[in-house]
Amino acid sequence: MTIFSRVSSLEDTPSLPSIQWIEAGETRTALWRSERGAPSPKRVRVADDTLSADAAYRLACEGTALLWRGDFQNARQLLQALARRIDKPPKAPKNLRRKSAEASDSSALPEPLAEAFHLHRQSQSQRARVLGMVLLSFDANYGIALRRAPDVRQACTQAWGPADEAAGPSVASLRELLGLISAHEWRKKGVEIAALGEPPNNRIHPHYGVFSPVRGEYLDLVATAPLPVAVNPLVAFDIGTGTGVLAALLARRGVGQVIATDQDPRALACARENLARLGLAGRVNSPVQVVQADLFPQGQASLIVCNPPWLPARPGSPIERAVYDEGSRMLLGFLNGLALHLAPGGEGWLILSDFAEHLGLRSRAELLASIEGAKLKVVGRLDAKPGHPKAADASNPLHAARAAEVTSLWRLAAL
Repeated sequence: MTIFSRVSSLEDTPSLPSIQWIEAGETRTALWRSERGAPSPKRVRVADDTLSADAAYRLACEGTALLWRGDFQNARQLLQALARRIDKPPKAPKNLRRKSAEASDSSALPEPLAEAFHLHRQSQSQRARVLGMVLLSFDANYGIALRRAPDVRQACTQAWGPADEAAGPSVASLRELLGLISAHEWRKKGVEIAALGEPPNNRIHPHYGVFSPVRGEYLDLVATAPLPVAVNPLVAFDIGTGTGVLAALLARRGVGQVIATDQDPRALACARENLARLGLAGRVNSPVQVVQADLFPQGQASLIVCNPPWLPARPGSPIERAVYDEGSRMLLGFLNGLALHLAPGGEGWLILSDFAEHLGLRSRAELLASIEGAKLKVVGRLDAKPGHPKAADASNPLHAARAAEVTSLWRLAAL
C-alpha cells in the first residue's frame, strides 16, 4: 500500500536525544537513534562474546540494554537466540490444547477478533522492545568498530541522512541496523511489478521508511479497473503516492497527466526517483508530476486514487503509520474531500482491505455511511483475495481474519 503519513526524515528533526553509559570507569555519551521512536535506555551495560544468551535475555527483559563490544556476527547470533526465547510458546494444559485443536478445526470466524488483535500488537511491541536492547555504537561516519562488522555506511546514509563529523558518535539497536541493511538491499534490487510491463522497465525501488509494494492484488486491481470515459483529457491524482507505483501504473495505462502527492520527504524522494527511472517524471512534458501536499493538490481530476493505511488504530511508533490510520484520518480525509476535487463525470478509486472489518475495528456499515456522508455513491467494486504468505499461515494468531480478507477497489462518484 502507499503511505501518506510516515516517520519524518532526520533532516526535519532539530536534534537527536542522547544515551549515556559507563565504560572503563568513564561516563560516555552518544547520540541515540531510533526510527521506532523508542526512548534511549536508562540502563546500559557493556557486553561482549562472554555473555550467555540466557543472561542477555534476562537483562533485556529487565530493561537493561547491552552495548555490544564483541564480534559483530556473534551479536547477530545473540539476537537470533533472544528471538527464539521470546517466540517459544508456553506449554498449555492438555485440556486447553484439546480445546484449541477443536477450535482450529472449526470454519467459523471468531467474532470479534479485536481482542486477539490488540493482544497480538501488545506481544509484538514487547518483542520489539526486548530485541531492541542489543545496541551498537557508530562513529561519526557510520562506521562500526567491531570484528567482522560489515560496511553499513551507505545503508545508514540512506536512512539517516549524510554523516556529520561534528555530530560525533551515535548508538542504535542492532535490530534497527538489520532493518536498514534489508531496506538498502530492497532499494538496490527493487521489486518487480508485473502490471508495469516487461523487465527491466517494471521495477520499483523502495526507500527506507517507504512501504514496499509487495502485495500484488491491489496493484492488479488498479491495472484492470475500467478508466472513466466521461472526461477528456484524462487527469489523475494519486493521493499518498509512497513509492510512486500507482502513479506509474496510471501513466502506463495511458492517463495523460498524473499528479502524485505525499507529505513525507522520504516518500517524495522515492517516488521522484522511481518515476524518473521509469521515464515518467523529471522531464518537460513528463506524464507524472510529484508534489508535496496534504492529501489533495490544487484543482480537479477525472480520476483520483487513494490507498490509505488499512487499519484504524493508533500506531505504536512513527514508522507504523504505514499500516495504522488513527481515527481513520486519511481515509475520511480522502472521502470528505473527494467530491470537491472530482471533475464532472469523474471517479474516485478507494483501495481498501476489509481486514479491519474482520478484526472488529471498523464495520462495513460504518464505511458505507462515511461514503454516503461525503456525498458520494458507489458505482462499482472490484475484489481480490490476498496472496501474501500470512493469509495461509494457520499459526498466525490473526489467521482467521487474514484468511477471510478481501481487498477491494471501490469506484466512487459524486452524488
